[in-house]
Amino acid sequence: MAGREKVMRMSVEQPLWRALTGYRVLAVLYAVGLFATAYEEFARPWLAVAYFAVLCVWTLATLPRVANAASCTRRFLAADLTVALAGILLTPLADAHERIQAGGPTLPSIWTAGSVLAFAVKGGWRWAALASTLVAVANLAERGSPARDTVHNVILVWVASIAIGYVVEVARASERTLARALEIEAATRERERLARDIHDSVLQVLAMVKRRGAALGGEAAELGRLAGEQEVALRTLVSGGLVPVSRVSEDAAEGAVVRAVDVPDDDRPADLRALLAPYACGRVGLAEPGAPVLLAPSAAREVAAAVGAALDNVRRHAGERARAWILVEDEPDEVIVTVRDDGPGIPEGRLAQAEGEGRLGVALSIRGRLRDLGGSAELVSVPGQGTEVELRVPKDTDDVRGARGKAEQR
Repeated sequence: MAGREKVMRMSVEQPLWRALTGYRVLAVLYAVGLFATAYEEFARPWLAVAYFAVLCVWTLATLPRVANAASCTRRFLAADLTVALAGILLTPLADAHERIQAGGPTLPSIWTAGSVLAFAVKGGWRWAALASTLVAVANLAERGSPARDTVHNVILVWVASIAIGYVVEVARASERTLARALEIEAATRERERLARDIHDSVLQVLAMVKRRGAALGGEAAELGRLAGEQEVALRTLVSGGLVPVSRVSEDAAEGAVVRAVDVPDDDRPADLRALLAPYACGRVGLAEPGAPVLLAPSAAREVAAAVGAALDNVRRHAGERARAWILVEDEPDEVIVTVRDDGPGIPEGRLAQAEGEGRLGVALSIRGRLRDLGGSAELVSVPGQGTEVELRVPKDTDDVRGARGKAEQR
């Protein structure tokens, strides 16, 4: 829905769970194949066959449990590690003593690493350290002495699992920080949008009531005074949640009454010329291309509203007799709309002063709108020589060109 920001929460660890699922399947096939090639050398092969039957069933049955963090519970991790440790401790009973002393693999072989990695992905490096330590103790008990190859394998699993666990913790912290930043950005943009709507409607009504009440006097003057107080309070509230002054720019004009422009609520590009036509009158000239100037409906609406705000500033600050001109230029990648007047111009420092007072007409109604569209708004004013506002908004070239081609064929 237009104007709404959605914060999508991501899972940076989900690829790790998918990789772990595939690893467990490949590891059990490797362990079974390793046993099959040395079947005749086992002292009690039937014991190994029984263990591998349990290991295969367990691996396949628990694949959904290692699909994500929610399914991989602490009880499952404990049971999974127990299966791995049991296979290590059963190795001396099933395999020949000579093979074990010669550095032969344990029954689960590399499948044990998958169990330890599940601890790392689920609980971070601390859980990984605990699981890998238990595996190290079981391997030392299986060999009976700290042989070189056993120590090497134990240290390798220990370091790898702790490193992966630490990376997972860092990734989770980064994900939380990113999600929070996206939430803040979405909330800020929504507040700016609401602030523009308030500025273009409620604040202007209050300002008008204040002026008219003061002019009429009597009870109307009291009503105008109350309206002025509410205007100041509302401006303070609105400006409190906006981008700091250093980021907004130094442009601000006192209120602007912007005409509402109806734009069809669909995905078809809108002709900006039709939306700007109502602004043309005796003292406002409009120069536009002969072909449609197509923009996305939301972009066209915002540009038209920004032009209305600029014209309202002309009426308020240049006087009712001032003339203004609107120039529309349709470039290949952007649309440029220029609003120029023949008024006295804006005194130096007036915009910054108005923004400091909470009057954010240019900052919100003009520059804020164009910034949200990915465009820009430049204001040039020389005292005694009028004011010029240049609005630049990018357009979706493919969509606009396709729609323009259809329009020209009609």
